[in-house]
Amino acid sequence: MPLSKTTLLAPIVHPPKIICLGLNYRDHAAEQNAPIPDEPIIFFKPNTAIIGPHEYIVKPNFVKQLDYEAELAVVVGRKAKNVPISEAKEYVFGYTILNDVSARDIQFKDKQWTRGKSFDTFAPTGPCIVTQDQMGDISNLSIRTWVNSEIRQNSTTRNMVFNVYEILHHLSRIMTLEPCDIIATGTPAGVGFAMKPKPRFLQDGDVVKIEIEKVGVLENRVVEIKP
Repeated sequence: MPLSKTTLLAPIVHPPKIICLGLNYRDHAAEQNAPIPDEPIIFFKPNTAIIGPHEYIVKPNFVKQLDYEAELAVVVGRKAKNVPISEAKEYVFGYTILNDVSARDIQFKDKQWTRGKSFDTFAPTGPCIVTQDQMGDISNLSIRTWVNSEIRQNSTTRNMVFNVYEILHHLSRIMTLEPCDIIATGTPAGVGFAMKPKPRFLQDGDVVKIEIEKVGVLENRVVEIKP
């Protein structure tokens, strides 16, 4: 069936957990003058934030600093606890794209990240899950983001501080990972709040397009509402 005659939904609507990493790309840490973490920095997003391809990112009008973050997302395939790095690949079902949409004004005001990243529609996911065996080598995947027609992020997974298998190892030491958990592995440089000479945030009508090599393209439009 042609894609033009279908509507793609989010590949997983109710994951047990959405675990996200902060500052997991060296170039992203550098653009903020932030130190490279010696252990993964994690936070959670609720599953009510998930939307699929071409669904609207809803910007409440009281959010003034809306931002995007292109992320390679891991879909867990098996229950995992205390997994060695050498065995972590066996616990991966596949990969998708997650846009870690963020209300920076709220995030930076709170000095922690949960509220500013947990709004409904703030986790666009898709367009599909590409299985581990289909992906092959994931150590140098291209990650690019456009806002409208302007490229904003252009990096690769080789800039990760902790690679996918190290992430699974570290997380599984803390919590039990479950099938269909989504792990968003961090974003590279080029986010709106770090742009020079001044930040450039998402506005009503903007279209965010994220492309990750071997996975595909995830595209969503921003719509502002008055709650």
